[in-house]
Amino acid sequence: MHTSLLLAAWRGQASPALDLIGTTIEEVRARGEGRALGLAEYATALLYNGLGRYDDALAAATRACQYEDLGYFGWSLAELVEAAARSGRPGSGERALDDLTERTRAAGTEWALGTAACSRALLSEGEAADALYQEAIERLGHCRIAVQLARARLLYGEWLRRRNRRQESRAALRAAYETFSRFGADGFAERARRELSATGETARRRTVGADARLTSQEAQIAGLAGDHTNAEIAARLFISPRTVEWHLSNVFAKLGVSSRRQLRAALSPARTGAPSR
Repeated sequence: MHTSLLLAAWRGQASPALDLIGTTIEEVRARGEGRALGLAEYATALLYNGLGRYDDALAAATRACQYEDLGYFGWSLAELVEAAARSGRPGSGERALDDLTERTRAAGTEWALGTAACSRALLSEGEAADALYQEAIERLGHCRIAVQLARARLLYGEWLRRRNRRQESRAALRAAYETFSRFGADGFAERARRELSATGETARRRTVGADARLTSQEAQIAGLAGDHTNAEIAARLFISPRTVEWHLSNVFAKLGVSSRRQLRAALSPARTGAPSR
């Protein structure tokens, strides 16, 4: 469950991600699993920040921070700072930054300190912000969390562009766009692409290619999804309904659809890898 939620949020396909998140919230609330509720709200905030829907991201991150657990609280604080800064409510971000700073100092890792520097840069101005963004990129470049390094570059590129430092912004935004595109983080990739376009540089949108081919199990599930429920598919394939849901979210993201109706129209032998009849 945890992995599927996070991957759906990073992929940035709103409809399948929100469907999965909504289902998860209903299930874990019924079981009283506060940590999982925090994860679901964190995933919602991550999704909305990637899509540039900062008011929605702030609301979700605020809900996520009501669950102060050992796993996702720090991540949620970082999402809250970004959403607050981008939605013009720095006061909410400053309170979250105080909590985040306390935790990242205790951790002391490059990932933690780089995350804190990036969050602080969002609420800073002038040379201080510039230095903090560069510190974040430097620190995150020393660890293996490449997608967070791309986010720092995206934020720095956005900041540079708004100060008419276009040439510098293009380098940061191009690096961010290439990483997000390679990882399939479509929401953040599109955000970086729009920023690049605003600098006068054209970046091609991701297109469905060989990397979007469905696996054999995805193709099998996709073929059944038009006429069967997840529970029925699970029974036929001897897997769990949650596994069916996970595979369908992958199918929706790969084919760029958001419903079973759209899925039927999108399926073709070329895309699924299924043989022609």
